[in-house]
Amino acid sequence: MADLDITEVAKRSGVPASTLRFYEEKGLIASIGRRGLRRLFDAGVLERLALIALGRDAGFSLDEIARMFASDGRPRIDRKLLAAKAEELDRTLRKLTAVRDGLRHAAACPAPSHMECPTFRRLLRAAASGVMGERTKKAPRPPRR
Repeated sequence: MADLDITEVAKRSGVPASTLRFYEEKGLIASIGRRGLRRLFDAGVLERLALIALGRDAGFSLDEIARMFASDGRPRIDRKLLAAKAEELDRTLRKLTAVRDGLRHAAACPAPSHMECPTFRRLLRAAASGVMGERTKKAPRPPRR
């Protein structure tokens, strides 16, 4: 496949040229030369940009993503870092789920005032203490008879 100029890379990847220049400045991608005033990239840059996009979607910083590439440009992904990010996402999902459920309850709550609703008051306490959505051990239920 032929080398791609920055305009073609931007068009194919959906990444603006300004972001491509920024990624090059950060060392995430590298141009291989110029055609006139336009930077040229090897076609493999498209796969690298896809990996960068995946990392960004997962919440990794650009510095973390940069460390996921070896000096030759090949992916060198730390599995422990991926597992830690997955755990972080689990915590975020639990928190967002609790907030979503609280909002739905508040929207449909039949209490005359939200401040009179025991469920809403529990949500307020959880939010104030910073434990919204955290896992808590539930007391064992008594056996059914």
